[in-house]
Amino acid sequence: MDKKKERQCAGVPFHAADTYIARLIEKGYKVAICEQLEDPKQAKGIVKRGVIRVVTPGTVIESNLLDEKKNNYIMAIYKNGTYFGVSVCDISTGDFRTTQITETNNFPKLLDEISRYNPAEIIVNPFMYDSQEEIATIKERFEVYISRVKEEAFQKEETTLTQKYTFLDDHGQPIEDITEKRMAIYSIHGLLEYLVETQKTKLDHINKIILYHTTKYMALDISARRNLEITEKMRDKSKKGTLLWVLDKTCTSMGGRLLRRWLNDPLIDVYEINKRLEAVKELKQDIMLRGETITALKKVYDMERLAGRIAYGNATGRDMISLKNSVKQLPEVKKVLTNTKADFLQELYQELDELTDIYELIEEAIVDEPPMSIKEGGLIKLGYNEEIDHLKQATTQGKTWLVELEAKEREQTRNKRTKSRI
Repeated sequence: MDKKKERQCAGVPFHAADTYIARLIEKGYKVAICEQLEDPKQAKGIVKRGVIRVVTPGTVIESNLLDEKKNNYIMAIYKNGTYFGVSVCDISTGDFRTTQITETNNFPKLLDEISRYNPAEIIVNPFMYDSQEEIATIKERFEVYISRVKEEAFQKEETTLTQKYTFLDDHGQPIEDITEKRMAIYSIHGLLEYLVETQKTKLDHINKIILYHTTKYMALDISARRNLEITEKMRDKSKKGTLLWVLDKTCTSMGGRLLRRWLNDPLIDVYEINKRLEAVKELKQDIMLRGETITALKKVYDMERLAGRIAYGNATGRDMISLKNSVKQLPEVKKVLTNTKADFLQELYQELDELTDIYELIEEAIVDEPPMSIKEGGLIKLGYNEEIDHLKQATTQGKTWLVELEAKEREQTRNKRTKSRI
């Protein structure tokens, strides 16, 4: 390798990778993560290596690189004529939303949607990417990383989507027919294709897609959001001193992200507003209810992002214990909501799954104090699986097993010799 090529290559220690990834992502770069694809002891010649994942600004899942109370969205925009399809996803939580803009004065409405989610990354189809004036406007206003994705990624039929994903409307009700949402469908396909291509794994935690209407929420352009200082200060983009900073007394990461989303998406439906206010009123007036709810929720970890790490296959044993302890609290949370009167709270009570099967599985399988890394072993409890128990005994009692085997074989050999002499 010549000196010029040597300067282009770099390696970093595995334990320090996150630090370097964070710096590169912050500057808008994509980072390809490579690993050995086979056991060096069994490989013939050079060990095979390959890219197992591409980290981009919108596909970060590492908890130490994310704000625990803020969603990290990636957005797909599909343009056809003057119409737009828009899809957004936070792959760390599985939150996936889509809409289409097919009225008049569409580009300003697109800017409003970008402002609503403030994505870390945007992917677009070639027609949108070639609209240089619009792309320049987006980059100038949002300072976001934008990449072009081939048209074929967007142009697919909706049948594959309806078979794999559940579509819900603004109110959480299932949608059977999505054929009229052609622009939204194209943006969904483009985003899913990009996620699969970069993450190189099944994203099973993304199983439902919310198809919302922009008219359900108050339209706030980027100037209004900046001047109102809803989630960040106009001067330095910090949280302190904003409306969110004043209101955010949430005790879970999931609650913090939900509150941020509610503030960014002000409702305009009077029924929905009153429904939410009735729940707030009941919690405000009933001190016991509010206290019990807070106590129950304080012991709940970030289940959304835990589920995301499990779907990725990079969850640790300690993640599993955190999930178990969180699930353990769900019956208590449901119990607290039993006698509530507000429709919103009663709906939460009816829909809350206690996930007892998940709790029992982790309780039976995972040790109470697992190691930091799965590779260290010692993760599965004795008695959960007979084959694993046998292998554990072979590793911990190997010498004893060999001595017993030697004695047994020697005894059998001696017996055979005795019989042959007779």
